[in-house]
Amino acid sequence: MLQRIEETAAYLRSKMTTQPETAIILGTGLGSLVHEITEKYEIPYAEIPNFPVSTVEGHSGKLIFGKLGNKDIVAMQGRFHFYEGYNMKEVTFPVRVMRELGIKTLFVSNAAGGTNPAFEIGDLMIISDHINQFPEHPLRGKNIEYGPRFPDMSEAYSKELIAKAENIAKELGIKLQKGVYLGTQGPTFETPAEYKLFHIMGADAVGMSTVPEVIVANHCGIKVFGVSVITDLGVEGKIVEVSHEEVQKAADEAQPRMTAIMRELINRS
Repeated sequence: MLQRIEETAAYLRSKMTTQPETAIILGTGLGSLVHEITEKYEIPYAEIPNFPVSTVEGHSGKLIFGKLGNKDIVAMQGRFHFYEGYNMKEVTFPVRVMRELGIKTLFVSNAAGGTNPAFEIGDLMIISDHINQFPEHPLRGKNIEYGPRFPDMSEAYSKELIAKAENIAKELGIKLQKGVYLGTQGPTFETPAEYKLFHIMGADAVGMSTVPEVIVANHCGIKVFGVSVITDLGVEGKIVEVSHEEVQKAADEAQPRMTAIMRELINRS
């Protein structure tokens, strides 16, 4: 595993003309941030040794290097999901490669179903913590010495970055929610009973990504900031039939707000 990570990182370094310490996983709601990256150069996943290739509609497959404001960044346009058939080592492989490239801070976004009755479709939720409901743990197996065998997760999402994001949202007049994200394997959307259970467990929003990447980032000593777009509601009395297209539509409408916060946060971090 370590050999494959190092091989991939060596290939990327041979192509890189910048030295980013900031990485972004351009999940749902953050796609338009691509247009704000300047001096960019791109490497398709298909050309990168050992990289999986995304199979999900709406998820491109390339690494984008360049500048966001005054910061050198690398962005993943298209992430890998457990429900696509990848194992957890494949899902989180890019994060370990990021660590090998010298990344210090990771920004992630996703679409999620809201279980908090105070949420509305289109809300942005800063992730303050998460609950892992994936059937396979991303650190299962021999420990890679990027971090300890039993890593601490008491601050999986950086409190410093959360506070900065809240201040930025206040400055920009953007409404923000904050809460706990629960990660499930998918690919089905939740049943009403599952939504109810997850809310009882302490989740404010539910989705099918992010948690494995965040666990591995923490193991690697990378600081994390995460945000969800609430694209449907799992609240009793508000649950309706939902499709991937409707999720995408709600996320697209929230994009300008999420992009504004992320752009400012990355530049001030």
